[in-house]
Amino acid sequence: MPDSAGIVDKVEDKDIMDILGQLKRKRDLTKNRDKKPRKILYSMVPAVGYTLSTGFVGLLSANAAFYLSDSSATNISSVSTSFNYSQYNQITIPIQTNIWTKNNGYNIIVDWRYFKYPQDTYGLGGHSLVENADQIDYSHVRLHQTVLKKITGAFYLGLGYHLDYRWKIKQEGMNEDVSSYGLPPKSVSSGVVANVLYDSRRNSINPQGGLYANARYRNNLKVLGSNTNWESLVLEFRKYVNFPRGSRNTLAFWDFNWLTLSGKPPYLDLPSTAWDPSNNTGRGYIQGRFRSPNMLYFESEYRFSLTQNGLIGGVVFGNAQSFSNWPTRKFDKIAPGGGLGIRLKINKTSRTNIAVDYGFGTKGSRGLFVNLGEVF
Repeated sequence: MPDSAGIVDKVEDKDIMDILGQLKRKRDLTKNRDKKPRKILYSMVPAVGYTLSTGFVGLLSANAAFYLSDSSATNISSVSTSFNYSQYNQITIPIQTNIWTKNNGYNIIVDWRYFKYPQDTYGLGGHSLVENADQIDYSHVRLHQTVLKKITGAFYLGLGYHLDYRWKIKQEGMNEDVSSYGLPPKSVSSGVVANVLYDSRRNSINPQGGLYANARYRNNLKVLGSNTNWESLVLEFRKYVNFPRGSRNTLAFWDFNWLTLSGKPPYLDLPSTAWDPSNNTGRGYIQGRFRSPNMLYFESEYRFSLTQNGLIGGVVFGNAQSFSNWPTRKFDKIAPGGGLGIRLKINKTSRTNIAVDYGFGTKGSRGLFVNLGEVF
């Protein structure tokens, strides 16, 4: 069936569940012939990965995809979660949903996560040095939720509430930027979010065409429990082009700009490498490598199929990030990155992949990056 990019598949799609269950389905083919397809398609995959910030990590990922309406105008909805435990005793448990109601009348986005997360930090601005790393240990609960209402076509307006609560924050070194900026043992950022969205993608998990443009304004207020009053703005654009047209291949572009408009966010709420909502910016660099009140980011990726059934694919990518100097707002350094990766399809209906990438940055920075779903 063609999608919004005009792709017509000539070979039946396969995912890892097809391969693992092929023999069983052959045995059950006759007795299940008259059964209706499941309305919810799901997958559960254990994996082992490695990143610069986690070392080796074991994870169990689960993903479900479904439609809330038989209408062809309704996008596919998804729920995903995983349990991640790393070599450095880091625990991450996300629960993420992207729900589309009938005819895409409403889009409900939930991002709940628990982190137990010792991690290095390097100071502020684009000139921070690896040798100035300090370890920070903390626990973090993220409760982000937004409801968007369709205004017309692919245009939506919405409101949400974001809470970031961190406790047992401990700094183990004496990084000058961290000490100067301030790092209390507990921080609370609690604010309302106004959201403007244009999203013409039919599949947000692994788009093969369409445009995503989003402006998110967050106003954190003491009256809502925030430690300080501060405002931020995220401007994000993604474009997907089926290239060559009619193939399984996609050329994708991502622009992500994260700005502090006023006030002083807690140190760990500042824009930072790979601390965007998907934790995916800056492949080639360790998470948290750069941090400051303002971040500019751009990435491009080419996704291509390595097998005719779409089970295995590959990517090549390049990115660039820039962070304002602190305490000024000047941008004067760009940190480039790039690399390549492999994709293994675990859910052909939602087109969810396990993504395994090897990225390179400057000054010898490099590492393996594992993700459930496409990076953007």
